[in-house]
Amino acid sequence: MKTGKFLAAAILALGFGFTSFAQKTVMVGGAAMYPNKNIIENAVNSKDHTTLVAAVKAAGLVETLQGKGPFTVFAPTNEAFSKLPAGTVETLLKPENIKTLQTILTYHVVSGKMNSSDIAKAIKAGKGKATLKTVSGGTLTAWMDGKDLYISDESGNKAKVTISDVNQSNGVIHVVDTVLLPKM
Repeated sequence: MKTGKFLAAAILALGFGFTSFAQKTVMVGGAAMYPNKNIIENAVNSKDHTTLVAAVKAAGLVETLQGKGPFTVFAPTNEAFSKLPAGTVETLLKPENIKTLQTILTYHVVSGKMNSSDIAKAIKAGKGKATLKTVSGGTLTAWMDGKDLYISDESGNKAKVTISDVNQSNGVIHVVDTVLLPKM
């Protein structure tokens, strides 16, 4: 009996070893995203996420996203931010709007690490939709259209996940093509 438990523990440990070993480096915004670096260490190198990085810095969220986590981040691209009405980003980056900016940014973050297969399982369990609780206290809805993963916000916007499963040392990033907005 002890041999069986030891063997099961050894197989489990080996499996976890392969899981971390199997995480691959993904290219985002022309830069390699290394699974052994944290969300901020990787995001600052993506040419597609300069607006997001500037917003995270302005909101004082750098330390949080460098923290232990784990976090699941739905990261809007520069192009996603450019879809917002003219002047929105500039207004949000003003010091007097820090609380609003923090709310919007943390609305893109879910506690825990949810890779695309975890989200797909939650969607299946939810009979086509999964509700995700954000760090800001709001909700996002995940759903599939064919093989494409989408995230809807409380304001009726939908974002397509364009790059999924960008593993980080403190979570995972899914790149999205639209800024998600909570009801405010």
